[in-house]
Amino acid sequence: MSHASQVAASDSVAIEIGGMTIVLRTEDPAFRDLLERRYAGFIKCSPIQNPQFEFDIDLLEPSDSLDPSEAKQADDDVQVRLQGGQWLLQRGDFRARWDSAAGRGDIRQSRNPYAIDSALRIVHTLILARQGGFLVHAASAIRGGRAFLFAGVSGAGKSTISRLAPSDATLLTDEISYVRCGDKNYEAWGTPFAGELARVGENQSAPLSALFLLEKGGENRIEPVCESEAVRLLLRNILFFAEDPELVNLVFRSACELVERVPVRRLIFVPDERVWEMIR
Repeated sequence: MSHASQVAASDSVAIEIGGMTIVLRTEDPAFRDLLERRYAGFIKCSPIQNPQFEFDIDLLEPSDSLDPSEAKQADDDVQVRLQGGQWLLQRGDFRARWDSAAGRGDIRQSRNPYAIDSALRIVHTLILARQGGFLVHAASAIRGGRAFLFAGVSGAGKSTISRLAPSDATLLTDEISYVRCGDKNYEAWGTPFAGELARVGENQSAPLSALFLLEKGGENRIEPVCESEAVRLLLRNILFFAEDPELVNLVFRSACELVERVPVRRLIFVPDERVWEMIR
């Protein structure tokens, strides 16, 4: 076995989201076990000889601070910027560097699993921007071989619509959906980023059949949405943090293209499982 394989087998966790594998290396067995539990269903068990992307994780002790001059809180605004050919990612509970060309980086973070969650989400937004895709605040599910997206801000009903899903629907996520342009269609992929249901999605994908913009109301009904409003509301829910005009423009173009190719409707609903009779 090569050294790379031995390393992968001994101190690494390979996490595959959206068909993209990121290897996380840590010398801490307890944190490695936490990662394997946290991302169950998205772990690649076989050794990865040549990972597409990899990060070395340096865990902070409880008394350490990411910024000695000013204690930062985990809910501080995320900062993402390109400097000297490397991406710098920062939040209150982690700081990371990533060389996207070399596929390598490092993360200095607390033991909080939400820190690595945030770092992974940011990295995937940067990768997806150049692949005609994005992460979006949306629940998603597969039914009848087709994927459906349910976008909305906090409280719009993403977890509710997920909880009401029938037994023949496969839940991809109730919080953050992974959308990418495939060879012929836009596709939705499952993610481990859970919302109120606290349930990891299924690691599956399917062609995207429709995007529903969620709104709670007194009855179940579907309304048309004009293209300009659909783009505006979709952009409102897309996750993107980088201060980079080129990538921002690519994400904007992807949102416009999706709206042109995928039906977008407003779904007004009450918390009743019969709403799924309208989803097709």
